[in-house]
Amino acid sequence: MGILDKIKGEFIDIIQWLDDSNNTIVHRFERYGNEIKNEAKLVVREGQAAVFISEGKLADVFMPDTYTLNTKNLPILSTLQGWKYGFNSPFKAEVYFVSTRNFTDQKWGTKNPITMSDERFGMLEIRAFGTYVLRVKDPSLFIKEVVGTDGNFTTEEINQQLQSMIVTRFTDAIGEANLPVETYAAKLNEVSALIQGLMEPEFNAYGLTLTKFLIENVSMPDEIKKEIFELSRLNKIDIGRLAQLKAAKAIEKAAENPSGLAGAGVGMGMGYAMSSQMGNMFASNPPAQQGPPPLPQTAAFFVAVNGQQTGPLDLNALQGLVAKNQLTRETLVWKQGMAAWTAAGQVAELQGLFANTPPPIPS
Repeated sequence: MGILDKIKGEFIDIIQWLDDSNNTIVHRFERYGNEIKNEAKLVVREGQAAVFISEGKLADVFMPDTYTLNTKNLPILSTLQGWKYGFNSPFKAEVYFVSTRNFTDQKWGTKNPITMSDERFGMLEIRAFGTYVLRVKDPSLFIKEVVGTDGNFTTEEINQQLQSMIVTRFTDAIGEANLPVETYAAKLNEVSALIQGLMEPEFNAYGLTLTKFLIENVSMPDEIKKEIFELSRLNKIDIGRLAQLKAAKAIEKAAENPSGLAGAGVGMGMGYAMSSQMGNMFASNPPAQQGPPPLPQTAAFFVAVNGQQTGPLDLNALQGLVAKNQLTRETLVWKQGMAAWTAAGQVAELQGLFANTPPPIPS
């Protein structure tokens, strides 16, 4: 190998980024004077993109592959100045490696309580938190709109801005949904999907995509939570027993009064009286019935008329057959539950139909 080939080989670069972090989104490949030799090797691994910046302007974007950098695959940087020694000409460009993988388990939460209006509880404050997953969708747009000249851009640097946007969209969404506050726990998936759809266009404007958005919890003041629990139990337990339970708890507190046994005795007597009165009140005034009871079902009979089965017929229809003399005491009838066809005159339910009809003349 000649001396010129040896010197020439020393100018061949290998440009690559081995990411050993979990939070780096953009890494700038550092070279002295940003000088890159012609015919340098560029290695872009899966989950990466390489963005070339020349004189402050976006030049080229390379997706995962191995490239030999020359005037053929760098058309924007094809005007290369010659080198005085006659070897392959170097050129200057900044190279930014962008991680295009999913960044999972990004946290979000409300720093301050969110005020909302509920139909039953009025104005109240809630808090919420959860996680989301983001990914760089357009590397060149992301560098242009967010990164700028930052040589090592991490998720922490953009999380604060994204969290503010998420909380704003979350506040708008719960205001428009107008759901009862106790139903949020059962509708976390629906609300999460709604907010993800609202935020996706704003993420796209930064060259990002919101892969997943999750609300893990929506919390409310303890007094509201306690009231909701008590209201829900009213539909499940006996009101009289609930009143007695409340009275029993009052008795326990009265018994713990250090003023003496007399005070405890008075408290116990009043508690028992209150418990008895409330229990009697609920017992003598049962809950009002929500609606009338179901109508009684009328028995339906089948009738043998001229050797043919007719029916099912209710009592009104059977009365019409009696009037036409098509149903007599000797006519065979049957209904659900009877073992066999039986003469109508022998069925207790039908005897009233023949009250005004004389029995047959005995032979």
